[in-house]
Amino acid sequence: MKLQLFIQEVNNAVEETSHQALQNMPRVLREVEVLKQEATFLKEQMILVKEDIKKFEADTAQSMQVLVEIDRVKSRMQLAAESLQEADKWSTLSADIEETLKTQDVSVISAKLTSMQSSLAMLVDTPDYSEKCVHLEALKNRLEAMASPQIVAAFNSQSVDQAKTFVKVFTEIDRMPQLLAYYYKCHKVQLVAAWQDLCQSDLSLNRQLTELYDTLLGTWHSQLQWATQVFKNPHEVVTVLLIQTLGALVPSIPVCLSTAMERTGQETKLNKLLELYDATVHFAKGLEMAMLPNLKEQNLVKVMELVEAVYGPYKPYQLEYGDLEEENLLIQISAVPLEHWEVIDCVQELNHSVNKLFILASGAIDNCIKLTDGLGVCGLLKALKALFSKYTSDFTNTLQSIRKKCKLDDIPSDSLFQEDWTAFQNSVRIIATCGELLHQCGDFEQQLANRVLSSAGKYLSDSYSPCSFSGLQDTSSADKKSSIKNPWQEYNYLLKENPSEYASLMETLYTLKEKGTSNHNLLSSSRSALSRLNQLAHHLAFDSVFLRIKQQLLLVSKMEGWSSGGIGETLTDDLPNFSLTPLEYINYLINVMDALGLQPSRTLQNIVALLKAKPEEYRQAAKGMPRRMASSIAAMRGLEC
Repeated sequence: MKLQLFIQEVNNAVEETSHQALQNMPRVLREVEVLKQEATFLKEQMILVKEDIKKFEADTAQSMQVLVEIDRVKSRMQLAAESLQEADKWSTLSADIEETLKTQDVSVISAKLTSMQSSLAMLVDTPDYSEKCVHLEALKNRLEAMASPQIVAAFNSQSVDQAKTFVKVFTEIDRMPQLLAYYYKCHKVQLVAAWQDLCQSDLSLNRQLTELYDTLLGTWHSQLQWATQVFKNPHEVVTVLLIQTLGALVPSIPVCLSTAMERTGQETKLNKLLELYDATVHFAKGLEMAMLPNLKEQNLVKVMELVEAVYGPYKPYQLEYGDLEEENLLIQISAVPLEHWEVIDCVQELNHSVNKLFILASGAIDNCIKLTDGLGVCGLLKALKALFSKYTSDFTNTLQSIRKKCKLDDIPSDSLFQEDWTAFQNSVRIIATCGELLHQCGDFEQQLANRVLSSAGKYLSDSYSPCSFSGLQDTSSADKKSSIKNPWQEYNYLLKENPSEYASLMETLYTLKEKGTSNHNLLSSSRSALSRLNQLAHHLAFDSVFLRIKQQLLLVSKMEGWSSGGIGETLTDDLPNFSLTPLEYINYLINVMDALGLQPSRTLQNIVALLKAKPEEYRQAAKGMPRRMASSIAAMRGLEC
């Protein structure tokens, strides 16, 4: 019952709501129509506003274009006005400059020229601009010519105030390079004259170079102190002064070096070169120490040019270092005579030559490091191989000579045996010498590897790969960009002059670094040659002993016991009866072996025992011995076994 009431109420509510909606529908339609009309009006207004905006933009762009054109015209007018003013100013200055030049006042003239230079900058587009430039340069030349005596006097007297004045003047007229040329010429003339005086003196070239370098180093310190008060870049100025001075020397250092080398004997040429180079290195070290505190302020390009100027004269000799060292070593080792008339003298000289050999080899390493800073390692290895080859050849010839002196190769088969152990004793001494050679060779090779890596290792980049040499160069340039390098330590003559040898050097250094200095083959061929010497020495010792034994053994078949019957003995057709003669020879050979410290083998001892046994004791003595041996000896002695 209640449910029906609820349903009826709901139906009534729905019907009432539907009725109200139907009544409100006309009003809603009217409002929608009004809203539609308003939207249409708003759209029309928006179109009008948009058209107004477009029109305004067009008007604004036209106005801006007009303004830009007006500004351009204004700029041209201002430029024309300025040009007219500058032209008028130029004309005025040109008219006054002649009177100003007559005053001889450098500062006033410089001010006029500076004003003319400023005016000329505004007259670039004028038809006679080039003529004005020529005229201005001519005026500058007149000023420079007028001031040149004063400039020279100021630089010669080291007057700071006058020099500052000229620096200011020449900076204003853009003639600073010309002023520096006066500075360089003044001091260069004095230094070149001092060098010529040294060349005409009786001093040796080494002393002349030392005096020159001392003068240049003193000039560096004194001129740097003075230039700091005058120039903006004093370090670069003094660096260029030294570069120009070294290049202007007459006679030049390369000519002096060449003349000195031509006058020096072959045996002292390398030592002379090292002596001269040492003076240059001392000078370079002094300059380096002077520059290091202010290295960041230096023009590193100019410093590198100075390094090239200092070390450059030695570059041809550094590139030929391998040939120079090889020639020097061969001359030195040829002065060590291994051959003598007496065998004992030969043996002693062979022994003494070992230390001489490795003193020469160690000296070659020192020479390489001094002259090339490790860059000549390839030439050093070539020279060392030639040294050891020459030494082993002489050593071998001496051994052959000793064999001939001891008559080991031509012993007559029928000569009487003479018990002489001198040859064997000498052979033992030679073996000891060969052992010392091999020992010192190993030590020297280790020393060579260590010193090569320590001296030239700085040139090996951490990222070096033996597969690509260009990769090494790129890495090096990248390293140089990452930090300030010291040009005195970066000097590398080999990289530019002989890239292939430099690549070979890098491979050698890379191998030493990767495999370690204890695992190397720098002198493997020389070590093999020394090992062959050792074998020859052992062969000599062997022959000095066993050729005599062989001689006696060859005489056994010619002994009387084998060709005729002894007293109370008869011979069979196949085997002679035993006699005392063979036993005496066997005993003698045993005595020879005892004298040599050699022990007879067990077989030989058994044979001797069976030969010495009495007939009635033979069976007892043969017990425990090989049956075949006992039977053979019994048959030879005619005994029953």
